[in-house]
Parts: sequence; structure tokens; C-alpha cells
Amino acid sequence: MPWVLFKLDGGLDHILIDEAQDTNPEQWQIVAAIAEEFFAGLDSRPADGTVRTVFAVGDEKQSIFSFQRADPAEFARMRRHFQSRAEAAERFWAAVELDISFRSTAAVLQAVDAVFTREAARDGVASDTSPVIRHRAFRRGHGGLVELWPPVRPAEPAEPEPWAPPLDRESADSPSARLAAVIAHTIHRWIAGGEMLEARGRPVQPGDVMVLVRRRTGFVTELVRALKDRDVPVAGVDRMVLTEQLAVMDLMALAEFLLLPEDDLTLATVLKGPLIGLTEDQLFQLAHGRRGTLWRSLVARAEEEDAFRPARRYLGALLARTDFSAPYELFAALLNTPCPADDRSGRRAILRRLGPDAQDPLDEFLAVCLAFEKTEPPSLQNFLAWLAASDAEIKRELEQGGGTVRIMTVHGSKGLQAPIVFLPDTLSSPTQSPPVLWPDEGCEVPLFAPRRGQEDALCAEARVRANRRRDQEYRRLLYVALTRAEDRLYVCGWQGRKDPAEGCWYRLVEEAMREVGVPHAYDFSGLCPDGWAGDGWRLYEPQTAVVPRADAEDAASAPDHAMPPWLADPAPMEPEPSRPLTPSRPDADEPAVRSPLGSDNGLKYKRGLLVHRMLQSLPDLPDAERDAACRRFLARPAHDLPPDQQEELAAETLAVLRHPDFAHLFGPNSRAEVPVVGVVGDRALSGQIDRLAMVGDTVWVVDYKTNRPPPRILSEVPTLYRRQMAAYRAALTRIYPGKTVRCVLLWTDGPFLMELPAELLEADAVLPPGMTAPGARR
Repeated sequence: MPWVLFKLDGGLDHILIDEAQDTNPEQWQIVAAIAEEFFAGLDSRPADGTVRTVFAVGDEKQSIFSFQRADPAEFARMRRHFQSRAEAAERFWAAVELDISFRSTAAVLQAVDAVFTREAARDGVASDTSPVIRHRAFRRGHGGLVELWPPVRPAEPAEPEPWAPPLDRESADSPSARLAAVIAHTIHRWIAGGEMLEARGRPVQPGDVMVLVRRRTGFVTELVRALKDRDVPVAGVDRMVLTEQLAVMDLMALAEFLLLPEDDLTLATVLKGPLIGLTEDQLFQLAHGRRGTLWRSLVARAEEEDAFRPARRYLGALLARTDFSAPYELFAALLNTPCPADDRSGRRAILRRLGPDAQDPLDEFLAVCLAFEKTEPPSLQNFLAWLAASDAEIKRELEQGGGTVRIMTVHGSKGLQAPIVFLPDTLSSPTQSPPVLWPDEGCEVPLFAPRRGQEDALCAEARVRANRRRDQEYRRLLYVALTRAEDRLYVCGWQGRKDPAEGCWYRLVEEAMREVGVPHAYDFSGLCPDGWAGDGWRLYEPQTAVVPRADAEDAASAPDHAMPPWLADPAPMEPEPSRPLTPSRPDADEPAVRSPLGSDNGLKYKRGLLVHRMLQSLPDLPDAERDAACRRFLARPAHDLPPDQQEELAAETLAVLRHPDFAHLFGPNSRAEVPVVGVVGDRALSGQIDRLAMVGDTVWVVDYKTNRPPPRILSEVPTLYRRQMAAYRAALTRIYPGKTVRCVLLWTDGPFLMELPAELLEADAVLPPGMTAPGARR
């Protein structure tokens, strides 16, 4: 370790610790170790005079990650450590208090200060260095609002009439569902009615709203459902256990039936599920008095009764392709094709039964199917076992939200902000103590007592300290939640059967609002079934600064619900061809590489490849080395050529290179295998020229041909080759304006050159379809 620290010290001048309040003790030990030499005296100063610095940014009030072993006390201890080291080394030390808030309006900050002025709320939030919590608003004159709604209390159970028969369906009271309905209705009313954000000079948008909860409870699901029922764009929950979602459980039940049709209970679940939708009576007809499995009963009854035939055909078709389809292919098909419960798609059938909040689990399930197939054999049974063993928890990042309402935990919102913040989970408080009491300032060893009655005095004292640290973080979590709001803050909550604790978030905010707010009557009785009314508190600060116009960022983030202009226009024609034209590898009129009945084992094709490869590389070598290099190349075992064929190919290739009439084509101003990419006419071009030579004002385009026997007159040259050279000439004429482009075919069997005249290449019959040569008319 000293050697590593020595090497590190030679390259470190500055250390920056961001989010220092969330740094755990082990991480602080690393920082202290690598910064030790910064304060070792005059010898620690670099020769160039650089001042070595330690810069830590953190806020003890926002230390909420104790499960990662973050501790505000450790942050304070390390601050004292670096202060003493800097002062001992006579270095500059500064503790900068950041009390100006660039995020929130004065109304929000006034409420925050009022909450943490009281001693009950300051414990764990204020520190020795900052005993008083005060904020100054940078956004002076901006309108802000803080509201404390009356809590939702459980409805009083109605006394049934004596001897009344239990014939009426009674719904269970859910205060959290009622609060979710009111919040969703309020957001919907803002968006539909054009509620203005005074400080921003524009209407409220879905992306302006953030709902923060302390824990992921059933309230999150209820709020997502309520928002979707009112067509309010919502990003969904930030985390979900995929296998606990009803839509996913239905798909897994169907997969289990496809693997084992004899499983009667699973088949009954599928038959009553959203994809098929049999009634209780129909299922009873199938199951009662049957002989054999439920599947055999369904097959038999489908022969006699029309009501069971759609289910029989649907399940039978799935069984037929189960063994031949990957999981994603299987589930994507059944979600996008008709099913007995819906003649359009299985997805619609599931959403009709389970509601719009089933959309997210379905999409995530298909994504998991794709992820599985990237790493595992794509069998259905393997997928079900993998999914059940993984306990797949989907975590989605909602930092931006994409113009939708965001619902997340306070821990997940750390570092984020929103113009409007709701805090609905404020009447609950932590009550669970840690099972293991880890070492702290009062005890150096871990303590564990299975039952409270078995605790001794030392354990009891340690548990009191642990509970105090838990409650202190609970109040710091409130500070983080309150300071996420930019313009508006709404504090509300639902109450269970038990009265809330005096130290819960709602009570702390209520005591503060009594000092800085004004009473306000709220009536939510008409916004949801079993609505409620009561007195709350309100703190409002009007807009006195100049109202800014909606800036470009706000306009860009605003969702545009108007139909785009291209929606009703016909789709444009696809380019011809859909892929670039490749003259070097034309796919029209291309002769077969070899005959399937031939006896040469593709020697003609191999011969052409070898000759092209040697004509590409040998011209780069001196004349004296070409002969030996040619024979070494042909003698490689990979080519599998007998000696006589090696000698034949070497003679043919070297004859081309030694021919005096071809010397200008292999001179210093020539290159082999020149790529040509561009657009000629209305066609894309992508080709490879065998040889390109520049001789004066002439550009020579050479294409090697190894055909046997070669044609001797122009009329016998295949049209395919003429079109190839026409495409090259059309492109090079545009690349080299003012130069003469001459196209030649070099027949290696001879060898001899055959020039293709320009007038021949410009003929309409020779040009590739859709392409016009320069100067030619179509």
C-alpha cells in the first residue's frame, strides 16, 4: 500500500469529493490516505508551484443513505480532520456555508425554515456548524405556494340493519385510494383548464409534477391507475417486481399450460383469464363430471358447443408452435394477434380486464424476454425457470420524465427537482428497529437479541441510540422532500386505523404552517367517492417580478398533442434500389460462380480471386522480387494448388505485369482496389475499381477479367461488364471534371487490353437503370 500511495501522490494535485455527506467511513479512509501527503510540509509542494487542494461539497441535512453506511457524524469528523491538517501545515482553510437556494421560491423556503426551527424537527438535521437552518431565495419576487391539505381519515363503518340479508356488494374503504383519486383529479384539472404557473408564465404541463413517497406501497399503484383513468401522462412506477404484476402472472400461467397441458388448475386460470374470459358457469360445465383432464374435456365440448370452440382453437394453435418459437416471438405474437376475448389483440384484452396500468408490465416483460434470449438458450421452460429464479425487479430512471408525471421515492429524487411537488405519504413513520445493533460510540461489538424481553441494559441503550439515528434520518428525508419543490408544494396524507405519531412529517409541517400560513377550508367531497372536507393551511406569495415568457426549453419540453403533418400524407416511394448500386458485385445478370454439376470444384472462381489478389499486391514490389513473391503466395497450403496450376497462374499474372503496353497502368501514379462511393443520377453508387491510374490529363479505369476464352470484339463483351464500366465512368467524370476518363478491360488470358469507347458507355441500353451519364439524355 505505501508503494501505491507513493505512485498516486506523484500524479495528484487536486481531490474533489462530491456528495460528501453520502460518503461512508471506508471511503473517507481512502480519501484521507491519498490526501495525507498534501499536508506533509514544504516538501509536499510540487516544483512548479501548484497549490494542492482538497475540495468537498456536501450538505449534512441531506444525508439519507444510511443503508450505504453514510453518516453525517463521519462527515463532520472528516471536516475537522482536514481543518486541523490544513491549519497545522499553515495552509488555507475555508468552510463555505451555502444558504442561497437557486431552486425554490421564497414561499417554499419560508415553510422549510419554519419546519426546522422547532426543536423536534431540528434533531438530526441541524449540526454543530449550522445550528440554525436559514435559506435565502435567489428567485426574488417569484410566486410560490405551499398547501397543507386535511388528512384522509378512514370512513366510519356503517352499521348493518338487524337481520338484513347480505345481498348488496360493499366496497372496502381505502383512504389511500381516495387521496390518489383527488391528486389525479387535481392534476387533470390543471392540465385541462390551463392552470398557469405564475413564476414561469405558462400553463402547467404533466412533466412539471413530481409525487414523492417515503415507501413504495399500494398507493403508488392506485395513483398510477387514477392518472391513467383520467388520461394524464404518467411515467409509471420507478420500480416493480415483474413476477408480481397480474398481467405478467397471466402470461406465465399460459406458458405453464403450454408446457404441461395436463395441469388442470393452471388451465382453469388461463380459461378465466383476460385472454379467453370464460365465465364461472362455463368453467363449471367443463370441470364438473369430466373424465380425464380439463384439456380433454375442453376438446370434447368444443366439438359439440360453439361457446368453447374459440378457446379450443386458440390454445391448440399456441400448443402447435410452442416448441418452435422463442419466448419473445411467442409472447409478442399472442399480444398482437386476436384472442377469444378480443378480436383485435391479446394486449387489448389484458388492458380491458386489468386497466391501463398493465401496459408498463407488458412492455417490461417483452424487454425481459429479449434480454433472456441474448444470454440463454431460447426455450420456454428455461425462460420460466430463469424468470422465477431471478425475482426480476425493474428499475427505471425517471430523472427526466419525458413530459409525464413522475412518481418516485424521496431517495430516488435526490438531486432532482420539479415545479410542483406532492408529498402524500406523510402520516406514517418508521417503527422497526434494526435486528442487529452494529457497533457505535457506545459499544464496540455487534449486539443481537432475538426478543426484546431478552435484552440487557447494554442492548436497550444501543437500541435507543439506533432508533434515534433512524428518526434523525427520517427528518433529514423530510428536508430533502420539501426542498425538491421549485414553485408549489402540496403536503397531504392518509391515516390508518391508528393515530399518527406526533413526530410524523404531517405533524411537523402542520406546526410550522400554523406560524407562517393562513387557515384554508378544503372540500374534496365531490372529487371522488367518499370524498372528505376539512381545514388546512395555505402559504401564498404573489408574483411581483416580471413574468418571463415561456423560453425555448419550456417550449421544447411541452408535449405537442397536435397531429404531425406527415400523418395524413402518403408514404414516399422507396428509393430504387433500396441498397446502393455495387458495380463490382452486380446482382442482375450475374452468371453463377460455378456449376453445381461441374467437376472443377470451383477452380475458375478461385483462379480469378488469386489473379486479382496478385495484381493488387505485386506492382508495389520491385521488379526483381515479383517472381519469388508470386510463387511463394501460390504455394501456400491454404490455396491447395498442385504445382502445374501454380506455374500456370504465375505465368499468366507475371505476363500482365511485364507487358510493355500496360506499363502506364502500373506506374507510380496508379493505385489498386480504389473504392468509389457517391450518388450518380438518382442512384447510390458503391464500388471497387481494380486499378486506377492518372497519366497526364487522362484517368484510366482498369477492370481485370479472367474469363476463358476472352471475347475479341466489343460486341461480344457482356452487357453486364459494359454497365459496370459505365457506372464507374459516370462517377469519375464528376470527381475529375475537365479530365478524360478512359475505361479498359484487361483480359489476363492473352493478355490484351480492350477499351470501351465513351459513346458505347453513354448509350441508354448500357447504363444501369435509373442512371444517366453526364451529357446523355434519357
